[in-house]
Amino acid sequence: MNPLKSGDFTEASEPFALFESWLEEAKVSEPNDPNGMALATVDADGLPNVRMVLLNGRGPDGFVFYTNTQSQKGEELLGQGKAAVLFHWKSLRRQIRIRGPVSMVSDAEADAYFQSRPRDSRIGAWASQQSRPLESRFALEKSVASYALKFGVGEIPRPPHWTGFRIAPVYMEFWRDGAFRLHDRIVFRRASPSEAWTKTRLYP
Repeated sequence: MNPLKSGDFTEASEPFALFESWLEEAKVSEPNDPNGMALATVDADGLPNVRMVLLNGRGPDGFVFYTNTQSQKGEELLGQGKAAVLFHWKSLRRQIRIRGPVSMVSDAEADAYFQSRPRDSRIGAWASQQSRPLESRFALEKSVASYALKFGVGEIPRPPHWTGFRIAPVYMEFWRDGAFRLHDRIVFRRASPSEAWTKTRLYP
């Protein structure tokens, strides 16, 4: 029996197929943004930060999201080179925790994703000085209008400070709510992204 379909996810032998199965179910049951995830980073002093971002790519080599490299999270990702994410699907009473080293995607990959975004989102990537002080909403709207005029109806190139980051997981934990807080938990670990996974069942 297939553990991904039988409901006994603790029998899964590797994490990526299990992740795909849960994400597909979340796409049906979550009211919006089933690919939303909490991204945790740390600054140079070790103080953590967490915020919601969207998962925009995934595969055996890792999980991809995009941001401004000059933003707070961009600077922390470049400075520390590691991160963690959490998917929490309330409709399914499930969550997945992922941890690992971070690297930037290739220029070709970032360019392709950038061009797939709505035009206004591409203009916004140029107009927003993400995480920096903003004097007023009007100033932001003025910046958007300025870039819209600059690019006109032509192609909008990807800003040099906007790219993707890939988390190569070395830790993936799957959690499902249980009665009386007796939850089901399994964790897949490996010493590096090139090594094999080991699986452990955890107490709630």
